[in-house]
Amino acid sequence: MIDLSGKTVLITGASRGIGAEAARVFASAGAKVALLARSKNALDEIAVQIGDNARAISCDLSNLSDLKNAIDTAKAAFGPIDILINNAGMIDPIAPLQDTDPDQWSKLIDVNVKAVYYAMRLTVPDMIARGGGTVLTVSSGAAHRAIEGWSAYCASKAAVAMLTESLHLEESGNGIRAMGLSPGTVATQMQRDIKASGINAVSKLDWSDHIPPDWPARALLWMCSAAADPLCGTEVQLRDDTTRRQIGLIS
Repeated sequence: MIDLSGKTVLITGASRGIGAEAARVFASAGAKVALLARSKNALDEIAVQIGDNARAISCDLSNLSDLKNAIDTAKAAFGPIDILINNAGMIDPIAPLQDTDPDQWSKLIDVNVKAVYYAMRLTVPDMIARGGGTVLTVSSGAAHRAIEGWSAYCASKAAVAMLTESLHLEESGNGIRAMGLSPGTVATQMQRDIKASGINAVSKLDWSDHIPPDWPARALLWMCSAAADPLCGTEVQLRDDTTRRQIGLIS
């Protein structure tokens, strides 16, 4: 069992899917969890389910000032951030590049890339000052392989993978454990949106092909343990059965 008693975890995109499951999993491990997303009602419901060790904080993650205020609120409630989980992400626009709406394309970059940078920039200096911390980012196979109709998503995930590697290169010597998680396809609303698009092979997958959202949530918890130290600076590949066994997801 991984014990995170006394630790404060900040989770972006915590209103549903992997983020919501991560909130439950980390709280079960004893952590205090700050839940960030736009959807106040959904965040409130999850926080009520978890109890006193959860705080719902509605904010626009892509707005630096708004995110800073949210992080300050989390720190006032639970103390300094020990673990940052960059989970928030969007998939739209799903369309051939020439048919995408520039404003929608730009909005995805704001959420999927700029919000990750902002969260790192606002939390890492304090982690370093206190001797270190963990920064985990939910990545994707799309970070390394282009997929038809996903120009914005693939570009954003590639950028975030480089952000994570850069952070590792720059600050691992200062106690920062930075790594990504590539979970594969997960049974969340995002997969329903992909299915509805009808574009590319991913949209043709059956629901049974996707892993449950608690698997990546449990993987993120495992990544906070010493067992994952050799993987700092890399992406944990949840498609790999050896990794799944090491985490305890399969026997």
